[in-house]
Amino acid sequence: MSEPSYLLAIDNGTQSVRALLFDLSGNLIGKGKVELEPYYSAQPGWAEQDPDYFWASLGEACQRLWRSTSVDRRLVRGVALTTQRGTLINVDAAGTPLRPAILWLDQRRAEVRERIKGPWGWLFKVARAQATVDHVRAQAEVNWIAQNQPDIWAKTHKLLLLSGFLTHRLTGRFVDSVGCTVGYLPFDYKRLRWAGPRDWKWQAMPVRREQLAELYKPGETLGTISAEASAHTGIPQGLPLIAAASDKACEVIGAGGVAPNIACLSYGTTATINTTRSRYLEVTPLIPPYPAAIPDHYNSEVMIYRGYWMVSWFKRQFGLEETQRAKALDVEPEALFDELVRAVPPGSMGLMLQPYWTPGIREPGIEAKGAIIGFGDVHTRAHMYRAILEGLAYALREGRERIEKRSGTPISRLRVSGGGSQSDAAMQLTADIFGLPAERPHLYETSGLGAAIDCAVGLGLHADFPSAIAAMTRVGQVFQPDPQAQAIYQRLYREVYQRMYRRLEPLYRSISEITGYPG
Repeated sequence: MSEPSYLLAIDNGTQSVRALLFDLSGNLIGKGKVELEPYYSAQPGWAEQDPDYFWASLGEACQRLWRSTSVDRRLVRGVALTTQRGTLINVDAAGTPLRPAILWLDQRRAEVRERIKGPWGWLFKVARAQATVDHVRAQAEVNWIAQNQPDIWAKTHKLLLLSGFLTHRLTGRFVDSVGCTVGYLPFDYKRLRWAGPRDWKWQAMPVRREQLAELYKPGETLGTISAEASAHTGIPQGLPLIAAASDKACEVIGAGGVAPNIACLSYGTTATINTTRSRYLEVTPLIPPYPAAIPDHYNSEVMIYRGYWMVSWFKRQFGLEETQRAKALDVEPEALFDELVRAVPPGSMGLMLQPYWTPGIREPGIEAKGAIIGFGDVHTRAHMYRAILEGLAYALREGRERIEKRSGTPISRLRVSGGGSQSDAAMQLTADIFGLPAERPHLYETSGLGAAIDCAVGLGLHADFPSAIAAMTRVGQVFQPDPQAQAIYQRLYREVYQRMYRRLEPLYRSISEITGYPG
């Protein structure tokens, strides 16, 4: 009998870093987890973290994994890394961070001082896209650093995403995966490579090509685990590190949702709806699809920026009772929060939430804000909690319809993963609002599993992506729509939710003009 093979996936998300050991059937064999302090704020709206904190936490997660399992490390065939998206780190030639990492949650904005010149500038003017381009330039962390910390910018040897920073720590090489390249950098999302020399993004950002990591496709080898990294993590020296993708992209293949008719919903800090396809498709004009965890493929994504962060916010502000009861009963708090949801009828007795807690770029626009309407004296915090879950599902359903309209491909199945998918109540109302069965994957750690799939294909342990996904993913519990709830949600969605943003948009603009928020 041949020896078993195992794959190590490292998943550095916003809330935690996990070291996950999988077999070739997609079973989770062992896990080491370290909770993270997501960020600190030196000023309002900033979100930063010490890069070495991420590296220390990764090492501890790996050590916890080894302590929790009796698996012979010599049977681990390779490693893959997936991380949160859009977190930027400036490093010197040795890979030493020059300043704190700027996280994807950061809200600082750079000044937009000049217009894009040449044909691109004319094109943006004709297409009425100047506001979108200016928003991208204002959001680009590299512009803020160059304007406000010129000494740091002058010393910057490489600009690395968190994935590239951790890859350098693991291998000693300044390399990264195409699948991880999501952020405000000069990247050509259509060709899945760094932008060409005539691309407008080089005008929009002060980045030089040599400051960027070399990119590899998912499944290709990034390097091998160095002696220093092995001592820090316990991962065997010389083990290959295989390119994976960002956490959202890995979630998609880890949930098995790679056919264009299957939508993958991610109920994480950011909530997203994704479909996978082999052709480039902008669901929202000028907003590109992101690289998939399958080479030369794209994820057509609609994102609710603060997503299930809103659930965490609710729990902090209003959920002390359930949190304390859960500790006393030795159960997960989510089980008690599900009780809150079930205590309220579908539709939350007319309480409707629009989940734009963070502005968008085009749909919604930069003026957008969150809103809750329909309050009456019958409403309690339970109604508010359910309204949050319903509002997120409404927004993602709207994303589904945009994807269907732009692609011409009807979505007939839902796969739901991420932390929020562990709530049966959230799964049921998702099925009811979408009018489709909501399928929960066989395990929770879908982003780690997606990275393991990339690793398995890259090492030849599975022949290709279709066979690896077929072997390593499967559907767990399925939630069927309830016809009565579906009918209520259909009317609320069509007659109320879809009208909210356009009715409120002028008020949002007035709020911005009067208060300066968002600035």
